[in-house]
Formats: sequence, structure tokens, C-alpha cells
Amino acid sequence: NFQGVVRSGGESFGVFTRRRVMLDHPARRARKSGGQAIMVFGMAILVVFLILAAQYESWSDPLSVVLIVPLAVLGAVLALMARGMDNNIYTQVGLVLLVGLSAKNSILIVEFARELRGQGKGVLEAASEAARLRFRPILMTAFAFILGVFPLVVASGAGAVSRQSLGTAVCAGMLGVTILGVFFTPVLYVIMQNPLKKLRERLKPAAEERSVE
Repeated sequence: NFQGVVRSGGESFGVFTRRRVMLDHPARRARKSGGQAIMVFGMAILVVFLILAAQYESWSDPLSVVLIVPLAVLGAVLALMARGMDNNIYTQVGLVLLVGLSAKNSILIVEFARELRGQGKGVLEAASEAARLRFRPILMTAFAFILGVFPLVVASGAGAVSRQSLGTAVCAGMLGVTILGVFFTPVLYVIMQNPLKKLRERLKPAAEERSVE
């Protein structure tokens, strides 16, 4: 596709002079869409984080949920590279979809860990018990979704490439975050809680001294 064809003075003689030619190259379109995809993906993570922060009234608990998203992206990218697929609009839609799906699994563990913390249990005990008790529900919901999306992975016929791109990204990303997220979510929860616990312990004596004064 040629763009920017300039008609010069020779137009009166029926001669067109192409002074500047701009090629709408696929690589140029890919770079442009790739920058937009990063922005949309970042906005999706930010929206999920802000919603969870408002719900939990905490900054650390949403972080332990959102930090699991890269595992889903890793699984999707590896699967797309293995199948030789490019980063098209359908792949980007699948990656945005993975933000919510991967956060859903982590929320099951973090929410239960918060309840156990409210009962007086320690951070490590609450995280490990929450992961153990929510392991089966996470696997059931995740694999039900994966099996439902799998027909897109092996789609054929007209428009099969778009369905395969979307299905591969979502299916592989969900599979990766399900297998790895069950183990990494409790670890991230403990890591996020320990610094805050130490900070509270440091600030508590200062607050008590001010109240006494």
C-alpha cells in the first residue's frame, strides 16, 4: 500500500512524480499496536489493583494478587512462540482477559488468608492453610475454563487464525498461572505482609508516646 503520492508540476502532462513513498509495512503496524497493547495491559492491571485496594482497604493485599499476573503472561508468550504466532489484536485481547482470570485465582487464596488472619493466626500459617483449602476449588474452576477454551486452540476453517491466537493465549496463560499461582500466591502474600508488620511495630511505640503526651 503506497501512501503520500505527491503530484508535481508534471501532472498537467499526465505524469505523476512520486516524491515521497511511505510503506504501510506490517512491522510498522506491529510496533504501533504493540505500544497501545502495553498501555491497555497496564491500565487493566491498574484498574484491578485500585478495585481490590478499595475492597480490602489495604495496599499490600492487592499487590500480592496483581503480582501473579506476569505468570499468566509468561505462559501465554511461551505458547504463542511455540506455535509461531505473532502479537496480533486477538492475542492482546487474550492478555487483557488474563489479568482478570489470573487475579481471580489469587483472590481466592488472599481472601481466605485474610479471614484466617482475622481469627488470630499468623501470616505464614494463614497463607499456607488458605492455599491448601482453596487448592481444589481453584483447580476445578481453572480447568473447567481451560477445557471450555480449548476448542479455540484447535479451531479450523474460516477465521481460524484469530480464534487460535485468542485461544492459545488464554488457555496457556490460564494453565501457567493455575499451576504456578497456587504456589507463588501464598509466598507473595507473606512477602507483602512481613514488611508492613515490621513497619507497624516501629510506628506503634511512637503512636503510644504521642497518646500519652
